[in-house]
Amino acid sequence: MLALDVSSSVDADEFALQTGGLANALRDPSVRRSIAAAGGIQAIALEWSGRDQQVDIAPWALLASDDDISGFADRIETHQRVHSEFPTALGYALGHAATRLRKAPLNCSRSVIDVSGDGVNNEGFGPPLAYRNFDFSNVTVNGLVIEGAEPDPVAYYRAHVIRGPGAFVETASDFGDYERAMKRKLLREINGAHFASAD
Repeated sequence: MLALDVSSSVDADEFALQTGGLANALRDPSVRRSIAAAGGIQAIALEWSGRDQQVDIAPWALLASDDDISGFADRIETHQRVHSEFPTALGYALGHAATRLRKAPLNCSRSVIDVSGDGVNNEGFGPPLAYRNFDFSNVTVNGLVIEGAEPDPVAYYRAHVIRGPGAFVETASDFGDYERAMKRKLLREINGAHFASAD
């Protein structure tokens, strides 16, 4: 599950760098090879911001061929942002993600929630409460954090957001660095926990 931050701190250009960066990371030959070597992956992409502002970008799909991956990437790149004026409700986003993950069409050997963001939780319950009240058994939550805000989102994600076997935080120096960071993050996730645990 790929969850992109569309809170009010993310402007239109930064949102485009997220969707374009994720799409291009998926199209990268090394990522495609990793997906093929894994026998395919089941994926969904969504945008999140406020308490009730979670919207699908690309619905559940099995990515097993180049055409599958290209179609999924195209949907992400052409998605029109739905919300732009809401705060950062990370706990609600994680609760929503856990619920959607349990309703995925296929059962997978590993489940990963991939949360991107540029700030800390500032509305509603935080990640620790989400982890106590939603089913995250056998789920790894990783973070891709855009550096630069205060309070420091990297430290926050490391302390409160990542969870599960091999969980890690990947960082981007800014939104322009998002594609590079996402490519590295996808390779770590797809290639398995043994690789993801090496920071």
